[in-house]
Amino acid sequence: MAADENDERGFFLEQPVVLGKAPSRPAKPTRIAEKPHQAGHRDRLRQRFRGAGPAALADYELLELLLFRSIPRADTKARAKALLKRFGSLAEVLGAPEHLLREVEDVGEAAALDLRIVAAVAQRMGRSEIKGRELLSSWNQVIDYCRSAMAFEEREQFRILFLDKKNGLIADEVQQTGTVDHTPVYPREVVRRALELSATAIILVHNHPSGDPTPSRADIDMTKTIIDSAKPLGIGVHDHIIIGKKGYASMKGLLLI
Repeated sequence: MAADENDERGFFLEQPVVLGKAPSRPAKPTRIAEKPHQAGHRDRLRQRFRGAGPAALADYELLELLLFRSIPRADTKARAKALLKRFGSLAEVLGAPEHLLREVEDVGEAAALDLRIVAAVAQRMGRSEIKGRELLSSWNQVIDYCRSAMAFEEREQFRILFLDKKNGLIADEVQQTGTVDHTPVYPREVVRRALELSATAIILVHNHPSGDPTPSRADIDMTKTIIDSAKPLGIGVHDHIIIGKKGYASMKGLLLI
């Protein structure tokens, strides 16, 4: 018999069984793990960010970069685009509450939490930009900070910026949180807190979850009541700003106070 045939026959012969020992099996061929196609895409996107800066990337690509760490082994492009489609803009994605972020398909708890952390960091950065500055000369930064903090809240918030005699920021506090269209405000409490902080002026801020920042009659009346309560105690009200998703309204700018 030819050597080839002996080899083939030997291949098909049963292997002897040794008691107490499992029969040997031919070793399985080693499989080389394929590199996911996402890895190359992620590397290229990171290199574009490093080389050309954030201006060279679309909003969904910046969102992809944020999702890389919380979703390490899956395609993030589809998720980024789904988030933008659901909420409308990058700012609205970062402003969305965690439970709504998780409603987007394939956006899990870790990714939703990471996005909220990024939003919190951005708000802290905005606050540090205005902390200790003369706010009336840094008005655009004040507006940017207020919008990042409040524009996409689902319920109304009433916030007060307390200022010293040089119009520097002493404190930034949310005084009340209400419903989708109403927040209870107590002028006496506003004045009391200003006195506790030795503030000589305040800026009132609240948001309209509806998106329209137009002041209501109740907004105007409440503002005038606070002005009348604060003035005898030497506390000025510089403005009342209403924040909406697409813009803001200044009562002073509208000549309402």
